Amino acid sequence: MTNLRKLTLAGAATALLLGATACGTQASGKTDAAAVGAQVPAAAGSGAADPYAKGDGAAAPAGAASGALVVRTDPKLGQVVTDSAGFTLYRFDKDTAKPASTSACSGDCAKTWPPAPAQGVAAGAVPAAALGSLKRQDGSEQITIAGWPVYRFAKDTAPGQTNGQGVGGTWFAVTPEGKKAGAAAPEQAAPAALPALSAADDKTLGKILRDAKGRTLYRFTKDTAWPMKSNCEGACAEKWKPAQPVDAKAIEGVDPKLLSTYTRSDGAKQLAIDCWPLYWFTGDQNPGDTAGQGVGGTWFTVTPEGKLVK
Repeated sequence: MTNLRKLTLAGAATALLLGATACGTQASGKTDAAAVGAQVPAAAGSGAADPYAKGDGAAAPAGAASGALVVRTDPKLGQVVTDSAGFTLYRFDKDTAKPASTSACSGDCAKTWPPAPAQGVAAGAVPAAALGSLKRQDGSEQITIAGWPVYRFAKDTAPGQTNGQGVGGTWFAVTPEGKKAGAAAPEQAAPAALPALSAADDKTLGKILRDAKGRTLYRFTKDTAWPMKSNCEGACAEKWKPAQPVDAKAIEGVDPKLLSTYTRSDGAKQLAIDCWPLYWFTGDQNPGDTAGQGVGGTWFTVTPEGKLVK
């Protein structure tokens, strides 16, 4: 990777520099849009089914290939993962994701909740880093998302249905990050009075950058630092939001000399560190989440020095 050029702030650092001359002349280029995932029409569903009742109607075959996974926005549950045919995928509270993926659903349970086959699956709109597989007792391979085994539901007889949601209080549609869609558990509140930009201690990744809302900040390896240029626009920028410039007085644990402001192709201003534009990930649901780490092999968290965390 090309050595990074360091910025110098002129005068008292009361606000972030708006120019980017120390990062070279800004360049404009083609949009490198990230795939957001195909949309599948939603269908009404009910969670009142008997958890071990046999399915009615022509549900997707239990052994049907999963294909490229799709992320669908359900009007009640938010983002949910489906197989390529549009059938909702679920997770089971009695399974485990850590320290190892295990399935507690077999026998009659697996007839009602057929394990989603891992053979031939593609991440599609699901973060590639979250996709995995589990070898079941019968030797078959089952998809896992963030370690959680995922299943279809026999009473989902058409694409887009979510009849398995909430069944037995233990079955939930799964999100692209492996979480429970529409879960009633309250989200973690953002830490109070965070600086506009600061270094946070992540137990896995070490010191990484976060913004005033506690959101993890990322770099895109397809951007350039010399000249400073963002290659995330259009659909990509809807998923990876440009970080806002900050007042240099409102930072903590970061050298203000490394900070600058990038002017995007639409005229909007974006925070940059060491000449690299910064972003936050819409897939991070709670403050401190790092679901964007390693996505596509091109998105990584950032150290307070502006380096990639790999």
